[in-house]
Amino acid sequence: MTLQIYNTMHRNKEDFIPQEPGQVKMYVCGPTVYDYIHIGNARPVIFFDVVRRYLEAIGYQVNYVVNFTDVDDKLIRKAEQLDMTVAEVAEKFIHAFNSNIEGLGVHRATINPRVTDHIPEILALIEGLVNTGYAYESGGDVFFRTSKFQDYGKLSHQNMQELQLGIRIEVDRRKENGQDFVLWKAAKPGEVYWESPWGAGRPGWHIECSAMARKYLGDTLDIHGGGHDLQFPHHECEIAQSESFTGKPLARYWMHNGYIHINNEKMSKSLGNGITVNELLKRVKPEAIRYFMLSAHYRSPLNFSDETLAQAENSVERIANCYSNLHHRLAVAVSEKDEEAAALQIRIEAIQSEFNAKMDDDFNTPDAITAVFELVSEANQYLQRPVASTEGLQLLIKAFESLDRVLGLLPASGAAELLDSDIDALIVERTNARSAKNWKRADEIRDLLADQGIILEDTPQGIRWRRK
Repeated sequence: MTLQIYNTMHRNKEDFIPQEPGQVKMYVCGPTVYDYIHIGNARPVIFFDVVRRYLEAIGYQVNYVVNFTDVDDKLIRKAEQLDMTVAEVAEKFIHAFNSNIEGLGVHRATINPRVTDHIPEILALIEGLVNTGYAYESGGDVFFRTSKFQDYGKLSHQNMQELQLGIRIEVDRRKENGQDFVLWKAAKPGEVYWESPWGAGRPGWHIECSAMARKYLGDTLDIHGGGHDLQFPHHECEIAQSESFTGKPLARYWMHNGYIHINNEKMSKSLGNGITVNELLKRVKPEAIRYFMLSAHYRSPLNFSDETLAQAENSVERIANCYSNLHHRLAVAVSEKDEEAAALQIRIEAIQSEFNAKMDDDFNTPDAITAVFELVSEANQYLQRPVASTEGLQLLIKAFESLDRVLGLLPASGAAELLDSDIDALIVERTNARSAKNWKRADEIRDLLADQGIILEDTPQGIRWRRK
């Protein structure tokens, strides 16, 4: 099956065909580094990490660019509040972002360009737009002339009249049209600035992504991603300025993830219901956070609650326990060849094929996770056998690792604390093994429980257990 991606531009699924065979140019809008990222920011971070992982798993080399916006109004205000420079604020929260994504098991981007390192490229882009009549200077600011770009609104599927009616702020009288957006902002007294042909100032929000994407990935990207909220105005403005400058499509495929709600309410500062990744990582395992983010299709809304988080924690425990049990059994497995290994391999390949088919269908991670649990069931059945071979166990372990290279749901150590229900089930299995005089399996279960810090005690009422 060919990988298909839902293209926001055309509102349908399309076969993925990159510009260069085997190469993918991928740009995802990164954070404005004035604060710690919240779980709404974490959704695109985790999802597009999985997109990149899957593309690599099926043989592509991915040039993955995620930018840092390290100068804008929010950073300037934060610097004043903290009595720091804008550069110091940016460095503080870039470090926090990198620490958070590492904690979430997210792979670093190929490059994380910063706005302040690309002022010459931004100025060159603005000058080109001014020279061709797509932009104009007014009062020290430079604005993009949206009326000249006939396709403005094509990504968000809005027309110019609707956009005009949607403007809720007072129209800047220096603009020719209310929809015109700023490319260069004149500096206010005391603000950080750079010199330009239009005076001291700094870049607008949208122009920076166009300049950095073009520098590292060329005129046309294969995939441009971000949150649903970035469709308009950010991505719409990127398209207008980039395509006016180059005359080429900015991206072949546009991908946008859905919103996150908190207890069925939209996450917002006014409601005060935001949760930072910093806070969440202190009380929740990172693989559970990843599972939660991938448990719904990326284009669908996702509701965060204590209940959904607990479900995610239980689910990743099941996966991790199964994987851990395979490793423990491998340590005591017989080394002879398994006569049923060929049949096991066929069943594993069917699960892998199902997993790939779901990922090929616009990165359908919820159904891909279902395939992971089919592998868990297959492994648990194999673990019930009186004799497990090295060959069979290694086939299952490799299958887990293959799927996990995409989803990242196993803990870094590969180990997991057993749930109470798992312990009870193992004790029942051990009791049955001893009744059947299967001393080997009984000893394996005893050792597994001991490795997990579980102490068994014989009492007149039966076996009792406790954790060390």
